[in-house]
Amino acid sequence: MKTMYRSHTCGELSIAQINNEVTLSGWVQGIRDKGFMIYIDLRDRYGITQLYFDEENTPKNIMAQAQKLGREFVIQVRGIVVERASKNPNIPTGEVEVLVKELTVLNKALVPPFTIEDKTDGGEDIRMKYRYLDIRRNPVKNSLMFRHKVAMEVRKFLSDEGFIEVETPYLIKSTPEGARDFVVPSRMNEGQFYALPQSPQTFKQLLMVGGMDKYFQIVKCFRDEDLRADRQPEFTQIDCEMAFVEQEDILNVFENLTKYLLKEIKGVSIDSFPRMTYDDAMRKYGNDKPDIRFGMEFGELNSFAQHKDFGIFNESELVVGIAVPNGAEYTRKEIDALVDWVRRPQVGAKGMVYVRYNQDGTFKSSVDKFYDQDDLAKWATATNAKPGDLICVLSGETNKTRTQLSALRMELATRLGLRNPEVFAPLWVVDFPLLELDEETGHYHAMHHPFTSPKPGQLQLLDTDPGAVKANAYDLVLNGNEIGGGSIRIHDKDIQATMFKHLGFTLEEAKAQFGFLMDAFQYGAPPHGGLAFGLDRLVAILGGQETIRDFIAFPKNNSGRDVMIDAPAFIDDNQLKELHLKLDLKA
Repeated sequence: MKTMYRSHTCGELSIAQINNEVTLSGWVQGIRDKGFMIYIDLRDRYGITQLYFDEENTPKNIMAQAQKLGREFVIQVRGIVVERASKNPNIPTGEVEVLVKELTVLNKALVPPFTIEDKTDGGEDIRMKYRYLDIRRNPVKNSLMFRHKVAMEVRKFLSDEGFIEVETPYLIKSTPEGARDFVVPSRMNEGQFYALPQSPQTFKQLLMVGGMDKYFQIVKCFRDEDLRADRQPEFTQIDCEMAFVEQEDILNVFENLTKYLLKEIKGVSIDSFPRMTYDDAMRKYGNDKPDIRFGMEFGELNSFAQHKDFGIFNESELVVGIAVPNGAEYTRKEIDALVDWVRRPQVGAKGMVYVRYNQDGTFKSSVDKFYDQDDLAKWATATNAKPGDLICVLSGETNKTRTQLSALRMELATRLGLRNPEVFAPLWVVDFPLLELDEETGHYHAMHHPFTSPKPGQLQLLDTDPGAVKANAYDLVLNGNEIGGGSIRIHDKDIQATMFKHLGFTLEEAKAQFGFLMDAFQYGAPPHGGLAFGLDRLVAILGGQETIRDFIAFPKNNSGRDVMIDAPAFIDDNQLKELHLKLDLKA
């Protein structure tokens, strides 16, 4: 599109435009001043074009202006497209340059605090502070454009499937959904607060009551919880809900969406979406979002490793191991380093037993004093070890040990190069527990949220064995990351009241928190269910990254701060007074 400032972008000129007069605008990427001639790389979102000034063909005043330019100056030029004598095959415009006739400085610029190149000298902290400069770099710019492409393809697929995008409120009522709410004081209602939504959960259920049988929304959500590489206090969901469906219907739709995105975005065709129960995922991989791009499945060793004289194993609730491909080649120093790794506070294991499965079929272990070759051969069978592998064994309380071995499995896979970001292995995890027991309080809480339906036929177990009840819930896992999760919802008022009772709500508390939803169910709520994708995480995985920050325009740091605008920040006393708030920072 032509505008007053440019006839073309800096990424579109080619041999086809030779001898044409063009107008370009952008930022000065680099300057090479040879005295009698000057070369300038001009950059915009679309690419780079080389500008050429020389004493013979460029007016003297323009040459003088060009000599005063600095990096990141915003300029406009008019000139003639000519063929480059020294072509640059690394950029699309590398066959041509613009012989400049007119130059206008649109804005001067300070020298940036880091080089705006693909490989920069700026650390993460300084780039976060000057994020608007970091966005000029190709890696960040391309990540944001990639996110846009994914979002547009999501909208296209869901719209073609008959889904309607509906916006839901951001200022809502605080309800317990597992994480802390961000709260907003109400000036007009003294002492009362809105909450920012952790998800549009109740609103999308109300839309189902309203007859909007296929809803979606690409929506901001907020959770006041500890941060990590793949988590931000504000994040974006692809939030979806459907009426008159069972679990199989929902899995089919969003399996097709995932296939569509992998094909359109990555050119990858995926046929198989295996399904695994939560119990099997925990037993085989130690977590509910296993990476199945590689093996190293857990082998439980209790029946082979206990009832000997090795007290550590005998006293353990679980003895479990994995086989590391070609790990028998590891030196003693490398194995000791693995032992130190699992002992780190972040993992928390007390130690690690290892077994070398030698190429000649014999075994050498750190516990040879207690176990003979026949014992160790059974360990190898249980862990699917092959000659040349290393068997790593942890023991202790079941859940903790599985978590520790899962961390070791992922670390080893990373070291062995088994987590290829261009290989995609999706997986449905199903049949989650409906309730989780809080060991500190002794009370149950919803593993997903209180609106999740029990599996058909298991409602009566709530009274007799609540921990055994399975949820009609499912998670979509991709390359070891949960990218989506959802459930079939409770649509009956009485069943929902029963669920609230088992979660410890009194009738009064349930009515105060969720009376609006219970009331709506009395007016004909259809069977319904849904799923929400984490857009930030989905985009990062499709983009071949583990962290989500570079796919967010203005992310927060690990402390939840926006260091660019310095938020959160204090507000002045007048604002506090208007909001009927008092802060005692000394307390």
